[in-house]
Amino acid sequence: MKKLCFSLPLFALFVMASVTAHAETKIGVTVSLFDDMWLTTLRDGMQRYADKLGDVKLIFEDARSDVSTQQNQVQNFIVSKVDGILVAPLVDPSSGPVISKAAKEAGIPLVFVNNAPVNVDSLPDGQAFVGSDDLEAGTLQAQAVCKLLGGKGQVLLMLGQLGTTGQRFRTQGVHDVFKRDECKGMKILEEQTANYMRVPAIDLMNNWMTAGFKFDAVIANNDEMALGAAQALKASGVPMDKVVVAGVDGTRDALTAMKAGNLDITIFQNGPGQGRLAIDVLLKLIKREPVDKKNFVPFELVTKENLDKYLEAK
Repeated sequence: MKKLCFSLPLFALFVMASVTAHAETKIGVTVSLFDDMWLTTLRDGMQRYADKLGDVKLIFEDARSDVSTQQNQVQNFIVSKVDGILVAPLVDPSSGPVISKAAKEAGIPLVFVNNAPVNVDSLPDGQAFVGSDDLEAGTLQAQAVCKLLGGKGQVLLMLGQLGTTGQRFRTQGVHDVFKRDECKGMKILEEQTANYMRVPAIDLMNNWMTAGFKFDAVIANNDEMALGAAQALKASGVPMDKVVVAGVDGTRDALTAMKAGNLDITIFQNGPGQGRLAIDVLLKLIKREPVDKKNFVPFELVTKENLDKYLEAK
């Protein structure tokens, strides 16, 4: 009897240990806008990686481009006691401190993805940022346009949602390159926002053409706006070999447009790569392992010469 009484608790402990060892890690993910094409690649990349890991469950929420909605989603994740939170990306980077504080007070690890919050340089323990260096994107984009135009040209610049990390630093990268000696002949005629969206970009491009701007290139903070600009140009009968159009992200639509000769340059932003790294960093934080506060996935210049490589990868 003593032997039987001793064996049963040991067996129960073994079962409990096995269940604990294979318990699912639950991660809440709030995404700015499900309808955004590039964010879809980020979200899909996260899901594929979680499926591969097998013991990670992602709970996705669409913030629908609303700051208060995204903050409420984070609060709901906290109430439901998830193991970690991914904010991918912030609708408004200035809302970062609010989200950061809520997660810290709840003791839940948090990773900001793609769009750095304003407090990225002062994130508390248990929090980190994963993304790509948007200054690098703008720099690569402007260098390529400058090279294609031989260092001289008139440029129209389409901006993303004002105040976002991508808008600020991609734009800064363009301005910085055009100050270099080899690109001082490049002049920005006008810059306005089209909010990262294709239809507003079509309208903006039409307005610029109606205003009579004479230009050699259109540089956009993302591919959707670049594609909108190209669509408006083609509809107005502008020969696409007479104007340089450049975007950022390397989306499937952008690569297809490059193949057709309607887009000259894009800067590939690795959405699946950011998604995988974000999960890896968050899992380390959940285990209380050390991580870098800032973690970057490099941007890559896509031109007509290396286009096929990226098309095949898609």
